[in-house]
Amino acid sequence: MIMNIAEKLINSDRPLFTFELLPPLKGRGIDAIYDTIDNLLEFNPSYINITSHAADIVYKNMPDGSIFKKVVRKRPGSVATAAAIKYKYNIEVIPHIICSGLNREEIENLLIDLDFLDINNIFVLRGDPQKGSRIFVPKEDGHDHTTSLMEQVNMMNNAKYLDDSLKNPKATNFSMGVACYPEKHIEAPNMATDIQYLKEKVNLGAGYAVTQMFFDNQKYKDFVKSCRASGINIPIVPGIKPIAALNDINLLPQIFNIDLPEDLVKEIQKCKTKEQVRELGVEWSVAQAKDLLAFGVPSLHFYSLGESDNLKKICKAVF
Repeated sequence: MIMNIAEKLINSDRPLFTFELLPPLKGRGIDAIYDTIDNLLEFNPSYINITSHAADIVYKNMPDGSIFKKVVRKRPGSVATAAAIKYKYNIEVIPHIICSGLNREEIENLLIDLDFLDINNIFVLRGDPQKGSRIFVPKEDGHDHTTSLMEQVNMMNNAKYLDDSLKNPKATNFSMGVACYPEKHIEAPNMATDIQYLKEKVNLGAGYAVTQMFFDNQKYKDFVKSCRASGINIPIVPGIKPIAALNDINLLPQIFNIDLPEDLVKEIQKCKTKEQVRELGVEWSVAQAKDLLAFGVPSLHFYSLGESDNLKKICKAVF
């Protein structure tokens, strides 16, 4: 039986290598996912995270002048993608379970599917607000915070389902990881509040945390120090995103509310081609990774976005 991820992080005699994948866009096959994994198998990934994406609301202008509202899920298949990877490669998978776009019953059914598939490690998140909105609004009878979602998972781990009339319900055995933010979550008023919220998630059973991407290692180190001072002692895994396009210097700070170091921005601005940017991204990530390993991190987690060539170069230089 595979131990849960927190135990794996704590008991491993070496830093782990892990990465995150997106489910295929609707209408696409899974072969590109397999190609990415095949390209990285030599580095013995300990687990693979599978993201989950809420449906988007699309408005279309109709010929009669009316506006048609349609709900579109662009990346379905998180559970199926996770199961396909688990049973093809015998690699532990960690699907993301999000509050966004789901109510309690839909989450319960999703967790039941995962339990049937013997996928017991999950990563719980609130998820982002709907596109065009700055405020997160849960689905009716949904969860507005990660902590509320974690409480539902804990209930199922104690054989308590939404329908309390069930006879002899089965207890699930989910282990949870959570997200954390070395540069503070965009909605937190300050870092101290954000760390307190992480502590609440630890008290609800989070066995480890993975950070939002960052490009300045000192911010990660300071964050870990603050967490330890606050009594948070779970493994805190650094998340690394290799810079891959000129646009990243504008998009990443907007989307993820992070800062890019001045030195990195200056070097990116010197690049004339995408290839030059990608090579710079590899070099920066290698330097980040080596420094983090020297600091004693339990694992390096990479946000691949389905691209593996640059990640392969980084891993060759680091592992």
